[in-house]
Amino acid sequence: MPTVDDIQSGLAEAVGWRRAFHAHPELGFDERETSRRVAALLASFGIGCASGLAGTGVVGTLRAGNSTRSIGLRAELDALPIEEAPGLGHGSACAGRMHACGHDGHMTMLLGAAAFLARNRRFDGTVHFIFQPAEENLAGGKVMVDEGLFDRFPVDAVYAMHTLPGMPVGDFAVQTGPAMASADMWEATITGRGGHAAHPHLARDPMVAASEIVLALQSVVSRSVPPLESGVLSVTRFQAGDALNVIPGTVRLGGTCRAHRPEVRQRIEDRLRAILAGVCAAHELALDLDFRSPYPPTVNDAGCAAKAVRVATALVGPEHVRLDLPPMMGAEDFAWMLRERPGCILRIGNGRGERHGAPLHTPEFDFNDDALAYGIAFWASLVEQELAPAGGAA
Repeated sequence: MPTVDDIQSGLAEAVGWRRAFHAHPELGFDERETSRRVAALLASFGIGCASGLAGTGVVGTLRAGNSTRSIGLRAELDALPIEEAPGLGHGSACAGRMHACGHDGHMTMLLGAAAFLARNRRFDGTVHFIFQPAEENLAGGKVMVDEGLFDRFPVDAVYAMHTLPGMPVGDFAVQTGPAMASADMWEATITGRGGHAAHPHLARDPMVAASEIVLALQSVVSRSVPPLESGVLSVTRFQAGDALNVIPGTVRLGGTCRAHRPEVRQRIEDRLRAILAGVCAAHELALDLDFRSPYPPTVNDAGCAAKAVRVATALVGPEHVRLDLPPMMGAEDFAWMLRERPGCILRIGNGRGERHGAPLHTPEFDFNDDALAYGIAFWASLVEQELAPAGGAA
């Protein structure tokens, strides 16, 4: 299997790719130039690719030998609508947009592995390099699956990797079972009858009911979810009124629910619906609820997680492979791919410091170029192990 040292010869070029991606971020389903760059690089490695799945998605396909075995490796194309903090020589050139979640690094690690595998071809089977659009909030992974990703590009298993700020460079973390939460989004419009603030008895005030709802929802997780389970119900929107002497006729509430287990997820939704309906009925108010479920829980297959652990351990040693990382409450649309095929998403350390240790989705974050060699070596090693030629490991 390749080592980190084996990757060094092409590392400077990979750093250049990463910084170019970082300087030119594009938002979900609008990653046209990013998609073009990815496809051009794959072609330069001699890898055939298909573009246009889910609009801007790209899938590169590399075959070696005669085996029918196959593996999928996935990275994301999109950036976030965040204004980047100044101070980077390779900072975003696009106002209000930046790669604040490491997708520039994820793309680069996968491209680096594609280049290495295309040069060496020490495997027997097929690798599909999946570059997915619109991971942030728009569930581009679901769109790719719905448009026939695994029908057109069959895989036996699918893997993804995500950077983790604060974990040392050269460390990996692998979880078995639940890795990330579901993300349900809800918006409630509560309608009563507005009126003069001096005559509240002539109005049907949705403000009071909405306030009761916000407080009542705080008890859902603490009183309806088993103490050893994890769940979140957050109210993030409360919109109403413009004038200080007018009772508004409408209030809009909204927020998100998170859980790792389907039964907990359903319990939170059921309690949310019951509280909204009950409080509104008690106050004689109309309720319109929009409840969306764009992200299911991300659940790693035990067998695939074990394979990832073996590869990472061989690469960096057991002391640098964490198995104790708890499930996170963030969500990941890689979950849709894991519902179709067994697979695993693992973490790669981004290091510490002002920029590399900054939380994801913040203006200060930057992917650590020192992590690239580890990610490239991991992907190449995973393919060579999983698609080892008959008669021995690669």
